[in-house]
Amino acid sequence: MSSRDKTERLLNLTIALLATRRPLTRAELRRMVPGYPDSDEAFERMFERDKDDLREMGVPVETGATSALFDDELGYRIRSDAYALPEMSFTREEMAVLTLAAQAWAGAALAGPASSALLKLKAYAVETDEQALTGLTPRVGTHEPAFRPLWQAVRDARCVRFDYRKPDPPVTGTRTVEPWALVCRHGRWYVVGHDRDRGAARVFRLSRIDGPVTITGAAETERPAGADLAAMVAREAGPAESGVARLRLRVGAGAFLRRAATLRQAEQAGWDSLELPYGDLAALAADLASLGPDVVVVDPPRLREAVIGLLRGAAGVRP
Repeated sequence: MSSRDKTERLLNLTIALLATRRPLTRAELRRMVPGYPDSDEAFERMFERDKDDLREMGVPVETGATSALFDDELGYRIRSDAYALPEMSFTREEMAVLTLAAQAWAGAALAGPASSALLKLKAYAVETDEQALTGLTPRVGTHEPAFRPLWQAVRDARCVRFDYRKPDPPVTGTRTVEPWALVCRHGRWYVVGHDRDRGAARVFRLSRIDGPVTITGAAETERPAGADLAAMVAREAGPAESGVARLRLRVGAGAFLRRAATLRQAEQAGWDSLELPYGDLAALAADLASLGPDVVVVDPPRLREAVIGLLRGAAGVRP
């Protein structure tokens, strides 16, 4: 049984225990909550584990008599007043930070959950100044097709297989990996995990994964205690490339670039010239690619090549 099945069962059990006005017997919970086995012995073991897991998570599962007249059969319930969170309030500044955090995933694979969380927070009626956030929105891109299946594999502790392309020397091979985490660095996503073929921890850049990611079964290894995954990715990714970019920008486009530019000059035919310092070439390339035909990279060549590569990838065109 997968961790996802267990999570769903625990959620359903919590809902059942919260919704009742009296303690429910084990037999009642067995009928109400899907996911429990048919065997009596297996059910007893699983229910005991579930009950202990909920209590370890801080859920106040109470034991009490199922009848006011007889106390020979015990039942279980969760009192809503004991389980409910205290009233929360957020300052204007705190809501601004939460809004930015949710907007960071706009258009990404996790946009739905992030937007849902933000709507729930706004239900507390704390007014936010969205005008003040214009131009400050961080962006976490997850356009690689491999992101979502790998994220699900990390969540469910599953093993995956995919074809991986190495640039130097250029060769593609099949890898079987037990993923531990997804890490973003310099605007790129990496998956860190146990490479079964090599019997060691490895880092893979998502943009170099060719074709689909296939789930092959349950993971057999766990992330080593104390493992610094960020440091592993940093060694693989290398330092960020910084410099000064020279751009041609269509009039009216790229306001966020204009604010950061150190030199702006008007040109004819609706274009402006900009000089823009950057601390991360890959991140700037992603920003420029999002502007499409409204920006032209004049210099440096590596930045221009990076933008062209991103646009080709978005269009499904191979170099």
